[in-house]
Amino acid sequence: MLAVRSTESGARVVTVDRPSGPGIRVQIAAAGICGTDVSFAAMGLRGFTLGHEMAGTTQDGRAWAVEPTLYCGVCPECATGDVQRCVAEGHGVLGILQDGGMTSEVAVPEYTLLPLPGGLPVENACLVEPGSVAWHGVRRAGLVAGERVAVVGGGSIGLLAAAAVRRMGFEVDVEARYEHQAHAAEKLGAGRTHGQYDVVIDMAGSPTALTRCAELARPGGRVVVVGVYFESASFPGPTSLVKELSYMNAIAYDHRDGRREFTDVAAMLAEQPEIAEIVITHRFPLADATEAFRVAADRSSGAIKVVLHP
Repeated sequence: MLAVRSTESGARVVTVDRPSGPGIRVQIAAAGICGTDVSFAAMGLRGFTLGHEMAGTTQDGRAWAVEPTLYCGVCPECATGDVQRCVAEGHGVLGILQDGGMTSEVAVPEYTLLPLPGGLPVENACLVEPGSVAWHGVRRAGLVAGERVAVVGGGSIGLLAAAAVRRMGFEVDVEARYEHQAHAAEKLGAGRTHGQYDVVIDMAGSPTALTRCAELARPGGRVVVVGVYFESASFPGPTSLVKELSYMNAIAYDHRDGRREFTDVAAMLAEQPEIAEIVITHRFPLADATEAFRVAADRSSGAIKVVLHP
C-alpha cells in the first residue's frame, strides 16, 4: 500500500507493507497535513509514515477520529487526565517518529478511537485533532467573563482556536499574516486585532509572533503559547517584564475531569459544519502527496488546511 514518508527529496509517496501488529485496523479516509509534518519533511526526519491528523472507518463501517496520543493510563500524569504528559516508556504520538495516518490503513490502540457524532463526515474529521490542540490552548487560558481575547496566527489551528473561543461564549480577534486567512477568520465570526487584550494566544510559533503577543497583551495579561518551537524561544523584553505578563504553554489535548477534549471538538465540528468548509481549502488523493505538501508549505498560495484522501 502507499504511504507518505520523509525522504532525502522531501515528502514522497512510497510503498509499505500493510500493518501486521496489534491494534484496531482503520481504513484512513482523511489525513490532514500539519505544519509540523511540513517541518519534519524539511528537517529530513525519516523512518516513519507521517500524519497525526487522521480519521477513517473500521471493518464494521463505523467512522472514527483517531486521537494519536499513546499513553500508559496509570502514571501520575495520566491519573489526572493529562495523558499528553505521560511519563511512561513507550508514550508518544502516532505520526511523530512512528507510523501515522498518511496511508491507506493503520493499526491503532482501541483507546485512541473516538466515534464520530452525526453531522461530522469522516472526510472532515481529520480536523478533530488540530481542533483539539486549539481547544486545549483556549482552555488553558482560563477565560473569565468579559475578557478580551486575541489569537496571533491565522493558520488552521489559529482559526480553530477562534472557533473554540466563540464556542465557549467569548468574542475573539485574529491577527493573520495573509489576507485570505483574515477573511476566513471573519467568516468564523472573529474580528481583526485592535487595542489590548486580557489573553493573547500564540498560534504561529515564531519569535515575531511572541513579540506581537506581548505587544497586544494588556499590563498583567496572559499569553498562551501553543505554536511549536523547535529551538529555544525568548520572551520579549522588556515588554514582558514591564507589563508583568504571565506565560503558559499548551501541548496537545487532555482527558481532564473524565472528558476528552476530542469529544468537545467533534461536537463543535458536527454542529458547525461551516468550520470545516472554511478551514479545509485543498484536498488531494494520497498519490499526489508531494504536490499537496508543496501547497501546504506555501501559505501565500491561499492554502489553510490541506487534506489527503487515500
